Amino acid sequence: MKYLFPPPAVPAVPIQNSDDFFPIHRIFCVGRNYEAHAKELGNVVDKESPFYFTKAASHYVPSGATVPYPPGTANYHHEIELVVAIGQSGFQIAEENALSHVFAYACGLDMTRRDLQAAMREKKLSWDIAKDFENAAVVSALAPASAIGHPRAGKIELKVNGDLRQASDIGLMIHSVPALIAHLSTLYHLQPGDLIFTGTPEGVGPVIAGDCIKGMIEGVGEIALNISAAES
Repeated sequence: MKYLFPPPAVPAVPIQNSDDFFPIHRIFCVGRNYEAHAKELGNVVDKESPFYFTKAASHYVPSGATVPYPPGTANYHHEIELVVAIGQSGFQIAEENALSHVFAYACGLDMTRRDLQAAMREKKLSWDIAKDFENAAVVSALAPASAIGHPRAGKIELKVNGDLRQASDIGLMIHSVPALIAHLSTLYHLQPGDLIFTGTPEGVGPVIAGDCIKGMIEGVGEIALNISAAES
């Protein structure tokens, strides 16, 4: 097979205490999965059915990177989240069997162009330009479930330049990890390499050029991101 141009490399996440990397297949994101966060943005929580959006795998950024302030926005927000890495394929997975499909967990940053999201929501249009853009999916090294188990509770927090912005507990998620996997697998055939961002707690807010973001999830790991000036 002859390509018109070289195909892009497969985005891949490092694995803690390993030389192996986890190739990213797809990135699914769960919206409004912490009640306090939904309320702070003026949204009503649907406790019956999770809400999803996606990000391109090519928009992955490793923890510790420096990224430019994105174009088209004046209100660029941080959202820290627990990320689930799927290691076994499945369709219509029973909730009681869901965790057997999990390879690992990580910290994630769902970076968001909040002003564009608000504008699209007001017009009842897709959030794509607000959520799915270059450098918008930051992921820490994966912590295998074989090493840390399956965290059901634990502190999740984010600081900007040392100031605490987000602080909660992953046990406060409206839809648990098993419930999310079970539901998502009724809509997609989940595959090894899929990542699921499970939603962010309250305290989201803007960052500007020069800011340093650091976050952590108890028992899972840490994440960092530096924001530079916008590219000209």
